[in-house]
Amino acid sequence: MIHRLFREQQLNCDIDTAWKFFSSADNLSRITPEDMKFVVLTKMQNDEIYEGMIIDYHVSPLLGIKMNWRTKIRQVSFQKSFTDFQQKGPYKLWNHFHEFILNEEGVLMRDTVDYELPFGFLGEIAHSLFVKKKIEHIFRYRYEILEQMFNKK
Repeated sequence: MIHRLFREQQLNCDIDTAWKFFSSADNLSRITPEDMKFVVLTKMQNDEIYEGMIIDYHVSPLLGIKMNWRTKIRQVSFQKSFTDFQQKGPYKLWNHFHEFILNEEGVLMRDTVDYELPFGFLGEIAHSLFVKKKIEHIFRYRYEILEQMFNKK
């Protein structure tokens, strides 16, 4: 079964700052909980995201077990949106649409993640027992870090 996670957050910055930060894979480890042991393996020549870009990571989502994760950037609309899609990793499906909407307060950032676990009904049991909570924890952590970075009063 495909699940959807939707989050939005107002960032008090300009679109250039938001785009530069979120379109750089090197910043992902800064907004991922330390217990995930998230490491970007791909060495970036520059911070320019592009369609077809492949990014490799190590991540430990469960019990400290290291897994390889490969995403491909499927869609880029400069300073508006981009989509990363898992090619290899812990999910049967992971499609993450990042959207940036300029407004009078700065930038409204939206995340829409469609994901599905492998192993059919066993994956659904794992989802209800711990995977959903883990994903929500990751995005809560991310929200808090981004608040500190972009919305300090």
